[in-house]
Amino acid sequence: MHIHEMLLESERTGEPSFSFEYFPPKTAQGVQNLYDRMERMSLLGPKFIDVTWGAGGNIADLTNEMVVQAQTLMGLESCMHLTCTDMGLEKVNDALRKAYKSGCTNILALRGDPPRDKEKWEATDSGFTYAKDLVGHIRDAYGSHFDIGVAGYPEGCDDNKDEESLLDHLKEKVDKGASFIVTQMFYDADNFLRWVRRVRERGVTVPILPGIMPISTHAGFLRRANHMGCKIPPEWVAAIEPVKNDDAAVREVGKKLVADMCRKLLSSGLIHHLHFYTMNLAHSTRMVLQELDWLPSAERPLKHALPWKQSLGLGRREEDVRPIFWRNRNKSYVLRTQDWDEFPNGRWGDSRSPAFGELDTYGIRLPGTNEQNREKWGEPKAVRDIANLFVDYLENRLETLPWSESPLTDEGLVIRDDLVTLNRRGLITMNSQPAVNGVKSDHPIHGWGPPNGYVYQKSYLELLVHPDLYKDIIARIARHPDITYYAVTKNGDLETNAPSDGPNAVTWGVFPGKEIVQPTIVETVSFLAWKDEAYKLGIDWAHCFDAGSPSRRLIEGVMDSWYLVNIVNNDFQQGRAIFELFDGLEVKDMDVPAVEAPPATDGA
Repeated sequence: MHIHEMLLESERTGEPSFSFEYFPPKTAQGVQNLYDRMERMSLLGPKFIDVTWGAGGNIADLTNEMVVQAQTLMGLESCMHLTCTDMGLEKVNDALRKAYKSGCTNILALRGDPPRDKEKWEATDSGFTYAKDLVGHIRDAYGSHFDIGVAGYPEGCDDNKDEESLLDHLKEKVDKGASFIVTQMFYDADNFLRWVRRVRERGVTVPILPGIMPISTHAGFLRRANHMGCKIPPEWVAAIEPVKNDDAAVREVGKKLVADMCRKLLSSGLIHHLHFYTMNLAHSTRMVLQELDWLPSAERPLKHALPWKQSLGLGRREEDVRPIFWRNRNKSYVLRTQDWDEFPNGRWGDSRSPAFGELDTYGIRLPGTNEQNREKWGEPKAVRDIANLFVDYLENRLETLPWSESPLTDEGLVIRDDLVTLNRRGLITMNSQPAVNGVKSDHPIHGWGPPNGYVYQKSYLELLVHPDLYKDIIARIARHPDITYYAVTKNGDLETNAPSDGPNAVTWGVFPGKEIVQPTIVETVSFLAWKDEAYKLGIDWAHCFDAGSPSRRLIEGVMDSWYLVNIVNNDFQQGRAIFELFDGLEVKDMDVPAVEAPPATDGA
């Protein structure tokens, strides 16, 4: 979606509207940590994120990669910075091609800073002299595909402090095709609003996004303000100076100062969106949003078009059906299906479609080093230790598990007590959802889709089941005509009572003027594909430990002998029945230090 369209929608609805800027880290671990942070910060509800451009070499490639990750895997609308510094026409075109392919539809076109070894900026051969040249080239090459932003300088830039000429340049960039303006950071709200009025007097009507720099430390605050040459109001200095040696106190004072500035901008009627320079940090930005009362809440939940996170990659924006098995592993699902030719239609169609790539091809593996994973999940010696890990996850003492990339959702809280009970008895719950019988589509926990609709879902459980309990569970399921299941072992022995291989919708929505939407399903082919991934993740976890160690023997034993079972209660008005299946069942040897080799099977 184009940024100027997002901003017009926010202005129309009056809802909080903000965005985050990130920059490419210098180390591989820094990149991974930033991806994790970007995903967590996405839960704060930004309209989009933007990624700064590192001119030339690996950093430039990393900007493109970060945009791909944000769009395709995280489902975040992104804006890619693109500068002219050290960039010839070929490099510019290559960057634009990659942005286009990722599904990115927004570019911030900048001239860029001069290289450190030069005193003044000079265009490269076949390069661009001004940002307006870059704007014109993008518009000529891609038409209306990209929304193009440009920089605004309320307090001048490094090599030009003349406001009149800078306003002339800004008007020229907009006349060339720019459709929004992002400003440099500032702390003087009165001067900024004066500058905005001058921009409007020049006939520039596109949205202006003020650059907001939260305050983390006193030294960082001064360093960034001095580097950008922005004025610090005397009252700010007076407020921060007494606590400058206490970082926590500086953040508390800073959040109030920055939030008050934001309120002043918004109350002027000239500004409707805030653009936060995060410096790849989360805490200070979150504090400002909290001070503004802009964080998602029960009264103001994040809106979801579908019950799962959509990819915004090229060709995937219309995808509206997904197997439930990947609820907690969005990235691997997107990667493994990225070449599936049915996505443009947004339908599953034939369940035997070759939807899922080989595991090795797409790098489906446990993230983190062996040492990091041992520190995170300990060294389980018995089934009870594994069960306690899942209980810790359900009770928010752990953020991730080998099979789950993110913390427990609010929806999981609805059935948490039942899930905890099952895990304490050795029934390891890997995925679940509660039954929902027609709540409004704006419900703070279960809601998704257009307004004035109703959403429904069947209760669902996916478990690792000890072989001693398996036959009893299947016998109990047989006494419930409304319950269907799939069960499989690591070597692929499949059993099911599903009436066909076709999809079984487990969530659906009814909305005004639309067909019934069925976005989440269970079906055979995708379950078998998930089976391979689920058991591989378990084996990866086992291999975090030395060969022959108790932890490795335990986890490998579970993977080799336990069943992966998913259960759907097709009567969505009976939410408790799926848990009643397990009444009185418990793994007998919860404290046994290892699991024996798997029994021979006859197949199914």
